[in-house]
Amino acid sequence: MTKPLTPPRTWAAAAAVVALALAGLGSAGAAGATTPPPQTAPTPAPTLAPDDLAAKPYQGWSSFSQQVYNDDGQWITADNIIAQSDAMHEKLQPFGYDHINVDAGWNGGVDEYGRPTPSTTLYPDGLQTVIDHVHGNGQKFGLYFIPGMGPDVYEAALPVYGAPGCTTHDIVKQPLQQADYWKIGYAIDFSNPCSQKYIDSIADQLEAWGVDFVKFDSVTPGSGISDGSVDARDDVAAWSSALKARGIWFELSWALDIQYADYWKEMADGWRVDWDVECYCGDEALTQWANIDRLFPRMAEWWRHGGPGGWNDLDSLNVGNGKMDGLTKDERRTATTLWAISAAPMYLGDDMTKLDDYGLSLLTNQDVIAVQQAGVPAQPVSTSTKHQVWYSQNPDGTYTVALFNLGRADADVTANWSDIGLSGAADVRDLWTGEKLGTFDSSFTGTDIPIHGTQLLQVTPQKDAQVTVNDDSLRVAYDGGWTRNDGLQVAPATQPFTLATIDSSTGEGQPAAPTDGRSIVVNDDDPGIVYSGTWGHSTGRGLGDHDDDVHYTEQNGDAFQYTFQGTGIDFVTETHESEGEAEVYLDGTLVQTVDAHLDPSEGRGVQQTLYSASGLPDGSHTLRVVKKSGSYLLLDRLDVTVESLLDSGSATFDRAAPADVQVGLLRTPSEFAGISNAGTPLVEGTDYVVSGSTVSVTQGYLSSLPIGSATLEFSFRGDLHGDVHATRTDGDFATFAFTGTSVSWVGATAPDQGTVDVYVDGAFRETVDTHSDARLTGQVLFSATDLKDGDHTITVVKASGDVMRHDSFVYTVKKVK
Repeated sequence: MTKPLTPPRTWAAAAAVVALALAGLGSAGAAGATTPPPQTAPTPAPTLAPDDLAAKPYQGWSSFSQQVYNDDGQWITADNIIAQSDAMHEKLQPFGYDHINVDAGWNGGVDEYGRPTPSTTLYPDGLQTVIDHVHGNGQKFGLYFIPGMGPDVYEAALPVYGAPGCTTHDIVKQPLQQADYWKIGYAIDFSNPCSQKYIDSIADQLEAWGVDFVKFDSVTPGSGISDGSVDARDDVAAWSSALKARGIWFELSWALDIQYADYWKEMADGWRVDWDVECYCGDEALTQWANIDRLFPRMAEWWRHGGPGGWNDLDSLNVGNGKMDGLTKDERRTATTLWAISAAPMYLGDDMTKLDDYGLSLLTNQDVIAVQQAGVPAQPVSTSTKHQVWYSQNPDGTYTVALFNLGRADADVTANWSDIGLSGAADVRDLWTGEKLGTFDSSFTGTDIPIHGTQLLQVTPQKDAQVTVNDDSLRVAYDGGWTRNDGLQVAPATQPFTLATIDSSTGEGQPAAPTDGRSIVVNDDDPGIVYSGTWGHSTGRGLGDHDDDVHYTEQNGDAFQYTFQGTGIDFVTETHESEGEAEVYLDGTLVQTVDAHLDPSEGRGVQQTLYSASGLPDGSHTLRVVKKSGSYLLLDRLDVTVESLLDSGSATFDRAAPADVQVGLLRTPSEFAGISNAGTPLVEGTDYVVSGSTVSVTQGYLSSLPIGSATLEFSFRGDLHGDVHATRTDGDFATFAFTGTSVSWVGATAPDQGTVDVYVDGAFRETVDTHSDARLTGQVLFSATDLKDGDHTITVVKASGDVMRHDSFVYTVKKVK
């Protein structure tokens, strides 16, 4: 059950609805409401203050990569921090970089109230001197903390500053419990009011020093522990309360559990979504390509959780010096592009006194910085390929489109306008080079993008182009108790149908085995499986593997991920003495730790189901498996269970007795989208005929097939991107602002839906009846086609029925920007 959505923290939600009553605009007849609706649209309440700390993702620098690179946890001396501040001031500050964040190891003890004090060894003239220098350069200063309390502070039973009667001994949980990943401290009991006073006293000290930023590390669930055995959410809430009251940015780390994304968004200004970016390979390099590559599937999960008010954190951006980064030039530009399109905080880990010219060109490109500062995280068209297209829709109506070649050879990468919600021509400009590339009717292809390379584009729709804005876009503002999906969505779906062609007169061919078509086998070499890390592919092993091949890795932390449409999935692998544990995540939640280890006496198990999920809500799900221990982790195949869409999964066509093959549809016939064979669509009326709930594949088409087996794909429509926003409360509404000459509201009709009041530019237009006897997707529920060219809003308000679903808005562009 997803939590109710608060209105998005976005400029769209904060904008006032324009109250223009446009005279003379007609409306299509709709079912009338029982009582007249208000004649003016409701206005969403502002959800983000103009001076909110996290209105935009920050830019800056963090010390940790240099601490690792120099193999010296004490690298963060006053001299080094001051040198970094001066280098930033000289080279990067004019481009927005203004945070100097000092990571772990800055403190040297505690004061008489149990509050951390700076190291006198690192800062012989006092940390305050360093902070003052950073502030003197016009920059912000950050420090590092973790949950819990050190054993020495607990044992000392020190008084809590400003809280008579409270001691540091009183506020620790009993019996003693682990507070952090490294088992450094004891968990604090936040049911004791003294605990909040202790955190407040630390925040008071930080405010007095002039600290502007806190990185709070080892936050659980996350940080390698998501099983509930260690839970820092109470710490996060206490620190959030203390820091927000004092105007200090609050950043959470690391690899936070996405199941609690709403909680992190409520409490913090940013949150790390993955493990450390550093490669921990000494002074050979700061990072490596595998640590960048693994962030793509993470952002495919997390992108919708970032936006004004709180940001997805990808860790340090180590692209400033090729001699230390551990990345090629193409990989450095790809990393910078990913950080920018993700609207992730862009903070360097390089030694800023040694930036090279290429690194500076990446970090100071004004167009790329503008993408990051626009604060609109991009989403992938698909992660089922190494040639990926990511895009975001900007508030000015333009698109940011990134083409990534994550493969092992130079390749063309194509962005189809239809995949990003654009119909019509568009101008394209390269944001890295500033070059205008021309006007393209339906797609753009980046040619010969190098291995691990990228091309970053601004796409501007031309006159009369139509733009489709999905329900999860930051351009749509919601007011009320909206949820995303919550089992109310219908995903587009395809079900395979096995067709065997035989000739009984000659004995050629084998009849099709009966099947319900609900189980789909996905081999380990399927392009939809995304491998993160250093995976190999072993073929011809002769050990009984499915299709005689497996993928394997020897590196802990390597992972594979697969997004599927269905109701269940099995992870099938081998078991052996050389293998160990793996963590299984389903839809971002750690659900099980499985063990593929066998005692040597047991030999080897082949095609073993190590994890199985069933009975899931029909829709999109993501399985992620991460190697935890052992010498190897293998993937042999995945078995996906899909909703039954057809009354059978196979049939046999006999050339000696030709007849149409009839297939019954189990989903609403009007949702049937067609049939294809190996990617080639069949022609309705010639190759197949639809009559009610029966599809007849004609003998004329079947006679053209060779003897043997073929797989026909039966496709069904669904909600756009397989998701919707929904509410059950009358009066809840969604608002969308656009610049154009027409707008349509597109969504579902269903038995559980009722009426919706529609407003354009603040004025009531009509009441739309969204009730139907069957669940239908992609219905045009309302259109206004004669708007004057300019800025407009559309607001849709739930008036009756059990549920209101919102899927998309479509508008027509008139002006050429």
